[in-house]
Amino acid sequence: MSREHALDTLRNIGIIAHIDAGKTTFSERLLFYTGVSHKIGEVHEGDTVMDWMVQERERGITITSAATTMYWRNHQINLIDTPGHIDFTAEVQRSLRVLDGAVVVFDGVAGVEPQSETVWRQADKYNVPRICFINKLDRMGASFEKSFQSILNKLTPNAVAVTIPMGLEEKLSGVVDLIKMKALYFEGEKGIDVVEKEIPEEWKVEAEIWRRKIIEKVAGEDNTLTEKFLEGKEISVEEIKNVLRKSVLNYKLVPVFCGSALKNKGVQTILDAVVELLPSPLDVVSQKGTDPKTGAVIEKKADDNEPFSALVFKVATDPYVGTLTYFRVYSGALNKGSYVLNANTGEQERIARILRMHADERQELDVIYAGEIGATVGLKATSTGHTLCDKDHQVILEKIVFPEPVIGIRVEPKTKADQEKLIMSIRKLTEEDPTFRIKEDIETGETIISGMGELHLDIIADRLKREFKVEANYGKPQVAYRETITAEANGEEKYVRQSGGKGQYGHVLLKIKPKERGAGFEFIDEIKGGAIPKEFIKPVEKGVIEALDKGIVAGYTMVDVEVTLYDGSYHDVDSSEFAFKIAGSMALQKAARAAKPVILEPVMKIEIVTPENFFGQVISDVSSRRGKIEETSERVGMKVVDAFVPLSETFGYATSLRSLTEGRASERGNLRFLCVNSGLLRRFTPRNDSYEIILQIKSASV
Repeated sequence: MSREHALDTLRNIGIIAHIDAGKTTFSERLLFYTGVSHKIGEVHEGDTVMDWMVQERERGITITSAATTMYWRNHQINLIDTPGHIDFTAEVQRSLRVLDGAVVVFDGVAGVEPQSETVWRQADKYNVPRICFINKLDRMGASFEKSFQSILNKLTPNAVAVTIPMGLEEKLSGVVDLIKMKALYFEGEKGIDVVEKEIPEEWKVEAEIWRRKIIEKVAGEDNTLTEKFLEGKEISVEEIKNVLRKSVLNYKLVPVFCGSALKNKGVQTILDAVVELLPSPLDVVSQKGTDPKTGAVIEKKADDNEPFSALVFKVATDPYVGTLTYFRVYSGALNKGSYVLNANTGEQERIARILRMHADERQELDVIYAGEIGATVGLKATSTGHTLCDKDHQVILEKIVFPEPVIGIRVEPKTKADQEKLIMSIRKLTEEDPTFRIKEDIETGETIISGMGELHLDIIADRLKREFKVEANYGKPQVAYRETITAEANGEEKYVRQSGGKGQYGHVLLKIKPKERGAGFEFIDEIKGGAIPKEFIKPVEKGVIEALDKGIVAGYTMVDVEVTLYDGSYHDVDSSEFAFKIAGSMALQKAARAAKPVILEPVMKIEIVTPENFFGQVISDVSSRRGKIEETSERVGMKVVDAFVPLSETFGYATSLRSLTEGRASERGNLRFLCVNSGLLRRFTPRNDSYEIILQIKSASV
């Protein structure tokens, strides 16, 4: 059986944005115009296709990423609509890992918002080409120019406007296509008919100004066009599109479109841009993986005839079919009923069914090909980030790195009957969500569940009650502090025990030094001449990791540390893995105490929009919460305050702010830094310092 569409006509894209920028409304229009839906669902009416969970429809927000497939101009588009709330950032992270392109949606009134910056940096991390859509230009106070300028100032200087609006707010009538220099109107039922006309006289001068800007930017990316531009020659539409596409694929230019999804204006221009500008699987860099046996680098090309390889990027619990495993095929083809190898666990899995997902609905497939996104059911030992491959051509693809939880609460079952059910249900949810964790406090015996924020844990509690029928009591939120060191130090430890028979002997010398915030933990083996046998190196590392997990100052996990094992000794008879593990742990603790350890506190980036007469009270309140004002600005007669506030001071802040301003102010919070173990996530933030020091330990004897 051959594939329906050629590989070069396949597009894997995601919709990413800050919460309330209009992603789901935008996605619903895409489904309607491509014929997937015959009715447009509205978020405020709770009948959207992509927001299918009960919790999503009740709250009017996206919680989990939803996948669907649609067709436009003989191209197959696999679309993933992602959440905009920072608590569900893992959904964006895993989606971007397997997507080839993205559409970034902005609110035409607010422009670039806190989470807009976060998702942009996530797309940067995976080198995802993207196009922008400035939405909601029908809203009071909308400004295309200000929103476009905020993209240039805060995200990228390479943004280039491809369409501009004709009118704003209630006067928005259509958009001008700056490449074709035509006015586009959206007529018929729900704006389904795109009517191309000459640009009205009142918009011609402005259109010419904007067109010159796009010609300058595009011509600057191609020598031939540069010469034409300098000689004053006309540059054709095809030449502009060809160079623009190459520039988008190379991350040199980011096209910006505009309109209003709610008023059905400008959405089809994005569908055209997805087809014409964003990459197919053939246009992106080949996936690199490693051979699990030799560690050699293996390149996987998007080709149906190559050996099969796929990355699992999401595991979800479905009430009808059980565990749903989503995967992206990077090479080869997968047939229903075949066996594949999980390269991470070494276990074989049978693919009983292959599904193409449309939100919560499923379409059965017999085979799925390279470049496509699908799902299967019933995999027993496969988790998010695992690689499925041909057993004769093993490969492990790059894993997905997820943020660490920043907030935890105590949970206990209401009755003994709920106890076993609670643990089983939580385990299922941890398999589904990598940023949701469970641990038992050894000292108190309490069960602690951790997540990315109050809303995240609130949704978990709601799902436990509704989906899993578990009744439980929950404690107050607690902040997940971290520890690190601020200086270099050495540590030496001998673990020697004699008991009459075979004893224990392990001798370790190591040095530690701090790494940049967010760089994570690194263990370096510098043992020379066999001072410590190779079989004992791994146990030393395990001991070091255990000590880091327990912390030095106050029992919080220690992060961003480089540990180098440089010397030691062993005993021919008494040395064991256990002895070296203990010695490694004790040496790390000794070194860390001498390395000026500190406690770190997670900080939120918050944007507060308030009427001017409450501006002073809001500033004073932020300061009383140990907040730092970064900047203040104005937006449609309102004051906008950007500030950094410790996470511990933000619990219940929305309620407090409403009380302070008579319900007229709003806040949009965004964790300034989400992961303490990923080397690249520090780039998500406006500044490098992700957690702030709240306690400096100067004494070496903590």
